[in-house]
Amino acid sequence: MELADKHVVVTGGAGGIGRALIRRFAAEGAGALVVADRALEPARAIAREVDGLAIELDAGREQSVRSLIAEASAANGPIDIFISNAGVPGAMGGPEADDDVWDEAWRVNVMAHVWASRALLPEMLGRGEGYLINTASAAGLLTQVSSLVYSVTKHAAVSLAEWLAIEYGDAGVRVSCICPQGVRTPMLDLAMEEPAGAAALTSGGLIEPEDVADAVVAGIAEERFLILPHENVSRFMALKGSDPERWLKGMRRLVREARASGAAGAQSS
Repeated sequence: MELADKHVVVTGGAGGIGRALIRRFAAEGAGALVVADRALEPARAIAREVDGLAIELDAGREQSVRSLIAEASAANGPIDIFISNAGVPGAMGGPEADDDVWDEAWRVNVMAHVWASRALLPEMLGRGEGYLINTASAAGLLTQVSSLVYSVTKHAAVSLAEWLAIEYGDAGVRVSCICPQGVRTPMLDLAMEEPAGAAALTSGGLIEPEDVADAVVAGIAEERFLILPHENVSRFMALKGSDPERWLKGMRRLVREARASGAAGAQSS
């Protein structure tokens, strides 16, 4: 799909990857851009920059997602491309994370995509075209070793996008899933505090949000399902699929060595 003259909505559009996407889509000639974010003033700032529309959004509430879609459609007509990009990091660690942390991550990282597709699909199927793009993570294809909450919810996000692509691809609805690894955004800082998480995230090198935007534009042009800004992720996926025992042993070794190195560094400081 070409971006020129398209009506594009980006959630989580006020910063990080979302802001980079908005700017790149404007450069590609998108016809109408909607910046949706819970931080309304930063959203308004980027919207002014691209002559777009800013809408306040709580991605963890279905009514807020529906209101966004209704307001954007009333202002600019049918939505051609909806990028469900808002996300939360959850919490570091494993099953001990509080239920409210699990609930927020589930609602924002998974259900926001469900609610968007629920609201958009009837109209898109009716006209036989439309594009749903969900931002997940390489953690949803591999594993985020420092956070069970993040890893589980991002796996669910990838699974959801895959189901939508299978179910609606022949009806004219395109679906893509963005799965970057380490990207220099504020969300990265939390994961980088844990040695094993930092080791996993930096294994493919850290990239900028603008690099993700470049990959997304290329992916949209090719209507590619998986958009992988880090080339090494596809190789890791192949290893995980072909030899899961080797994959698990390698990940355990990475975690063990990273934590031992972190502990040694802490003792010497």
